[in-house]
Amino acid sequence: MRIVSGKYKGRKIDGYNLDGTRPTMDRIKESMTAMIQNKIKGSVCLDLFSGSGSIGLELLSNGAKKCYFVDHSKEAIAVLNNNLKNLKVNEEYNVLNKDYKDALLDFKNNHLKFDLIILDPPYHEHLINHILEMIVEYQLLQSGGIVMCEYESEIVDNQVLTLMKERKYGSKYIKIYKN
Repeated sequence: MRIVSGKYKGRKIDGYNLDGTRPTMDRIKESMTAMIQNKIKGSVCLDLFSGSGSIGLELLSNGAKKCYFVDHSKEAIAVLNNNLKNLKVNEEYNVLNKDYKDALLDFKNNHLKFDLIILDPPYHEHLINHILEMIVEYQLLQSGGIVMCEYESEIVDNQVLTLMKERKYGSKYIKIYKN
């Protein structure tokens, strides 16, 4: 895996074969970044289910001000921390080894709001609709903030957020919602 754009472009990152994760392919990362390019610079981001951090690292590479990385796997967090160290990331970041529910509740309790949230949960768990509901209920999005969802077979439908874009890449789907 590698960073596909921005200041860390071309730099390799570990985690392609990390147990329990499914890395986003480079061509999808490149397309995702292009779809939200005008929202990244100066943003505060949340990479939920971050795994090795490839999406959040892509956001930092493209000018995000800060990224919160959340994953419940200790192994994934170790790989992510190694990637941050090897890239010598000097942007602000926070790495949380937590379950997504606990992390979202902590963000709510600390009154954190995000400009950009990336949701890439395990496909077979069909969590996106539930997480979108939590994001809305907890008011975790800034006004005009966006949520980008990556999924496979789940039916994703949110009636509160506005659907901005939808793309299909083989068996994978991307939906972008705006607050």
